[in-house]
Amino acid sequence: MTATPPSALAGAPETGTATPGSPETGVPAATGISPSPVLRVPPAAPAEAAAFFAARLTYQTDVSDVHASLESGAPGFVLVDSRAASGWEQGHVPGALHLPTADIPARAAILLDPAIPVVTYCWGPGCNGATRAAHALAQLGYHVKEMIGGIEYWIREGFPLETPTGREHRA
Repeated sequence: MTATPPSALAGAPETGTATPGSPETGVPAATGISPSPVLRVPPAAPAEAAAFFAARLTYQTDVSDVHASLESGAPGFVLVDSRAASGWEQGHVPGALHLPTADIPARAAILLDPAIPVVTYCWGPGCNGATRAAHALAQLGYHVKEMIGGIEYWIREGFPLETPTGREHRA
């Protein structure tokens, strides 16, 4: 999805040219306050913002929603841990399927039903492994979302991990 940059909208100033009193700054002209760094690039029009955020929700989910869905007993998706074996063995989301990204081309058709959506995860926000796994699965025709935050935020939320010694919670 490509969105029109707010600066390209009719009547919007060039990026970085907002001045006090212009609608995008939210600062009345009489105050003499320079524009907020946040508003140097003005927000998108509401309809554009709604389309952008709706699109993000079609591609991503979060750990709390995944946890709630798994706890329901009928999540409607398969959760895939795309990390290497060493990460999987350190602890993974209970009920997840281990399918490292490198193995997706050879093993996805054996392990996954194309009619059931897939949610991928990896280490955390600093890792794009879940994105790469989701991309590989989408290229093979699977409906897929990425669990943002990965196992790091799963642990931060206090959700259980499956380890070789059983279930545990980490601080």
